[in-house]
Amino acid sequence: MKTTETPAPLPAESGGQTVSKVEPAPVAPPSGQKSEGGVLNVFSHGILVIWAIMVVTPLLWAVMTSFKDDSSIFGSPWSLPDRLHFDNWARAWTDANMSDYFLNTVLVVGGSLIGTLVLGSMAAYVLARFDFPGNRFIYYLFIGGMSFPIMLALVPLFYVVNNMGLLNTIHGLILVYIAYSLPFTVFFLTAFFRTLPTSVAEAAFVDGASHTRTFFQIMLPMAKPGLISVGIFNFLGQWNQYMLPTVLNTDPDKRVLTQGLVQLAVSQGYKGDWSGLFAGLVMAMLPVLAAYIVFQRQVVAGLTAGALK
Repeated sequence: MKTTETPAPLPAESGGQTVSKVEPAPVAPPSGQKSEGGVLNVFSHGILVIWAIMVVTPLLWAVMTSFKDDSSIFGSPWSLPDRLHFDNWARAWTDANMSDYFLNTVLVVGGSLIGTLVLGSMAAYVLARFDFPGNRFIYYLFIGGMSFPIMLALVPLFYVVNNMGLLNTIHGLILVYIAYSLPFTVFFLTAFFRTLPTSVAEAAFVDGASHTRTFFQIMLPMAKPGLISVGIFNFLGQWNQYMLPTVLNTDPDKRVLTQGLVQLAVSQGYKGDWSGLFAGLVMAMLPVLAAYIVFQRQVVAGLTAGALK
């Protein structure tokens, strides 16, 4: 009968003793720490849910109210509309001149947004990439412009714009919006341009590219996430701007959306067109929501690019 022989143990380095390799047992986290993390996770998710409800509920209520008539708005404000009153939107778009206000707002915000991004990116690139006397002084001037309240400049700004012959004009309002948005744009993009690699620009200089070509064809496309992020913030601020156009744009034919909503609210005195007002409010709100939904990934990428690099 054959028997299976077990191999002899290998001699150890010291005295021929067998050495057995023992795997360390995994250490479980303390039960108290695990329960504490679970409670914190539930608490944070609860706060986020409450915050989402607080933000989404007024928006949904405004959209729902825009399809109701005036009697339903006051009689049952939280109920669903009996039917969709699309005539509210048509009345706000035509009778309340929201179409003209919308076009004026698109012209003003579009022109000012393009000018702000072009001028702000060029100034930020120079401040971030080149060392020259007065660099830090100019940079701190832009930062100081962020802390200056616009309300203190309304009266002198009115006289300056009036003396330049730009009062009650679309291009005058565009120039004021650009000046108002430049400090934050330069501050944001200067920090972003500092995170971009300098080796790419140096390689372009070696290949014979000028500073202008290097900026517009190489550095500016690399700064696309930052441009989209600061563009969204400027778009929100300029689209919802009310104080500047109220002071500098008193021509009824050149009013923007914020002025049009106020005019729609007070046009009929005590008998306000509330259904039309909510329809106009949703019209003014939809472009902002659409812009953020479309570019939300780019906004997050632009805000976190500096930290990841």
